[in-house]
Amino acid sequence: MARKKNRTEAGSTPATVELARLGIDFTAHAYDHDPDETDFGAEAASMLGIDPARVFKTLLAEVDGDLAVAVVPVSGRLDLKALAAALGGKKAVMAEPALAERKTGYVVGGISPVGQRTRLRSVVDASAELFDTVLVSGGRRGLDVELAPADLARAMGARFADIGRA
Repeated sequence: MARKKNRTEAGSTPATVELARLGIDFTAHAYDHDPDETDFGAEAASMLGIDPARVFKTLLAEVDGDLAVAVVPVSGRLDLKALAAALGGKKAVMAEPALAERKTGYVVGGISPVGQRTRLRSVVDASAELFDTVLVSGGRRGLDVELAPADLARAMGARFADIGRA
C-alpha cells in the first residue's frame, strides 16, 4: 500500500539530501516495491494512484558519445533523435544499464535525476511544464519525490524540450 511520507520518514538518499540542500520543497512518496516488477515507473504510478503522465522516468543515453540524462513520462518513450537535437548532437543511443548505475550511483529502477554521482547534461520533457508538480524517482526503488517542474530542472541543471513520444 502506498503511503505519503515526509522527508525524514522516507529516509535520506542523495536525491533527497540534494533537494533539501537546495532548499527545494518536495514531498516523498514511499510505496512497497514488488521485487518481481521491472516496469518501475508504471509500478510507481499505479501504487501511488497518480496519473502516469505526471510520473517521470529517468533514462541515460549517449549523445555523440557523451552521457546525458533524459526525463520523460512513464506513459511514453524517449525520442532519441529529439534528445540529440535538444543537446546539439547528431545521434543518441540508450546507455548500458551498468554504465548508468556507475555514473549515477543509483540502481536501475531507482535512478533519480537529482543527486547523481556525476553531473551530466540533462533534458526534461516539456510535458512536465503542464503540471503544477511531477514525480520522479527519489533515489531508490519504492520512493518517488514530488516537486514543481521548474524546481526539478533547477536541481538537475536541465532544460525543457520535447523529447518524449507516446
